[in-house]
Amino acid sequence: QLQASGGGLVQAGGSLRLSCEASGVTFSNYIAGWFRQALGKEREFVGAASRSGGITDYADSVKGRFTISRDNAKNTVYLQMGSLKSEDTAVYYCAARPGTFVYKRQLEFDFWGQGTQVTVSS
Repeated sequence: QLQASGGGLVQAGGSLRLSCEASGVTFSNYIAGWFRQALGKEREFVGAASRSGGITDYADSVKGRFTISRDNAKNTVYLQMGSLKSEDTAVYYCAARPGTFVYKRQLEFDFWGQGTQVTVSS
């Protein structure tokens, strides 16, 4: 089970950190990913991290602004978001799957959190 938190309202240019805590699994065996879905749009890939967090991959739209990190001792993955833009407004979802590679497609992830709303005001 994944529980995402940390969403909220932030001004453009600001920062926000999302958290996603896993329970019932050995989280260090799982690839962790973040996706988002804006109103009226399809859910899209934001970023993902390897089991150790040493390898990450990001969507071009967030590269250089967002950073994924994880603390496997706490079964938690984080999404640090900076230089936020109005187009970053969306419901953000964390996802996980066992494996080795840093996956990017939604269908490759087995477990999903409930989503947390991020609203960026301009």
